Amino acid sequence: MAETATTPRATMWAVGYDRYGPPAEVLRVSEVPKPEPAPNEVLVRVRAASVNPLDWHMIRGEPLLVRSSEGWRRPKRTIPGVDVAGVVEAVGRDVTRFRPGDEVWGHKGRAMAEYVCARETLFLTRPRRLSLEQAAAIPAAALTALQALRDAGAIRAACRVLINGSSGGVGTFAVQLARHFGADVTAVTSTPNVVLVQELGADRVIDYTAEDFTSTGERYDIVMDNVGNRSLFALRRLVAPGGVAVMVGAMPSKWLAPIPRIAGGVVLSRLGGRRLRWMLAHSDDEDMAVLADLVESGAITPVIDRCYPMERAGEALAYLETLRARGKVVLTV
Repeated sequence: MAETATTPRATMWAVGYDRYGPPAEVLRVSEVPKPEPAPNEVLVRVRAASVNPLDWHMIRGEPLLVRSSEGWRRPKRTIPGVDVAGVVEAVGRDVTRFRPGDEVWGHKGRAMAEYVCARETLFLTRPRRLSLEQAAAIPAAALTALQALRDAGAIRAACRVLINGSSGGVGTFAVQLARHFGADVTAVTSTPNVVLVQELGADRVIDYTAEDFTSTGERYDIVMDNVGNRSLFALRRLVAPGGVAVMVGAMPSKWLAPIPRIAGGVVLSRLGGRRLRWMLAHSDDEDMAVLADLVESGAITPVIDRCYPMERAGEALAYLETLRARGKVVLTV
């Protein structure tokens, strides 16, 4: 039956998976029930959703540790995605912040779909200086960078910060945020991305294809590791007395990662003088508001590598898994 003013669609298209495996193999676009807003919720028609390493970990069910919450044999949550931007289509009777037609962005699960539904506090008004695609690129990566530097790293003006993996989704935000906080920023990346991170505000750039950044003899107050491709001992050598290495990324692992790195960091931190901390970002309404202010002021701007249509979500995630993306990868709906 055709959709009319009196017969709204009861279903929507969404990216989903019903078994664990490589995203390109298990993701499918199918028709699922369309959500309806509760009294304190808004219904958003999705225009863009970005992809994150979290998505491929959940879809693959790796490391196997994630299955303890996601389902051992089959996934419990079958629509991936946590970053979203779109247009408010309907609001619950208690909603006061938004009305239909408002353009919004937020940090919300089940984002790879035509519609998402959530409480109004999870959304913010689209920044005037950004497109919806750019807005969708912000939440998970920028939250991770903010919480890693500000909370885990206790960043302050004039401190020395090294960012390994500075040209990826988290790294591009971390370089801009560290610069905003007044730090002296050293960025580690590969040859094709040197100019990019310089333009983002890095004071100096180390091309890891030409130089081993762990053997320069330099020491830093904060070492932010977004890659996980160096040993804990190598990271500790980079940390100045009283400083901290904040581990955000870990190389792909089928079994327990990042548990060994977390445990090793605890042990090495007890040797005194230099700390190694693993951190996992969490959704926070106040931090989202902080990011909105930083975007409006021009302190941070998302870097988008590629945009894919929703039906090519598997291809988008496969590209992200190569670890070669410059900034964020975004799906358009």
